[in-house]
Amino acid sequence: MIMKRSAVAVAALALTLTLPTAAHAAAPGAPAPAAAVVPQVLPIGAAVSALPLAVEDRTGYQRTSFRHWNSGDIPADGCNTRQEVLLAEAVVYPEIGPGCTLTGGVWWSYYDEREVTPAGALDIDHMVPLAEAWDSGASAWTAARREAYANDQGQAASLVAVTARSNRSKADQDPAEWLPPAPDALCRYGAEWTATKLRWGLAVDEAERDRLLDIAAGCGGTDVEFTPAP
Repeated sequence: MIMKRSAVAVAALALTLTLPTAAHAAAPGAPAPAAAVVPQVLPIGAAVSALPLAVEDRTGYQRTSFRHWNSGDIPADGCNTRQEVLLAEAVVYPEIGPGCTLTGGVWWSYYDEREVTPAGALDIDHMVPLAEAWDSGASAWTAARREAYANDQGQAASLVAVTARSNRSKADQDPAEWLPPAPDALCRYGAEWTATKLRWGLAVDEAERDRLLDIAAGCGGTDVEFTPAP
């Protein structure tokens, strides 16, 4: 599929118009106010066209370069990132025991449209796998930024609770190589993959971009919402 140049222009304009700006100029001698980070919304085709294109390189990748799971967004709750994501995505809330042990609870794995219980039957999938993130720009990040990426709860699409089977089938593959088996998951998955890459400023390779554009062509009316990572 070939996207018109106007789509790229629309994406660039939309990104420019939504860049955060300070409401008022700082007083002389005062520190500049921090700019608010606001969510950005683009039609899926324009969002895909806004992704930078680059050749991927896995040289030097090690999974241990991305520290996870850490103490999560609420260190005082005694739960790690994995457990906090499970609590956030529960359809039926589990009981929380000592050491954040989760008992009971029900989850919905949208990749394969399955209801899942117990919590141990789920994996927490990095929407853009760690190896793919490394290939796409994370190799140049600091260790702290890679840890922030691996534990990102600032955007719901970044981490998702799914069946272990579907997550392990996906492994570290991009959309040119793997897509969710449930047909109704396709538009959501394409949008969330794109949102995660835009949030973190990650690139796509040519095959990945082309597959995302193919998905976008069949997902009219789907928007991509993302918030640039701090």
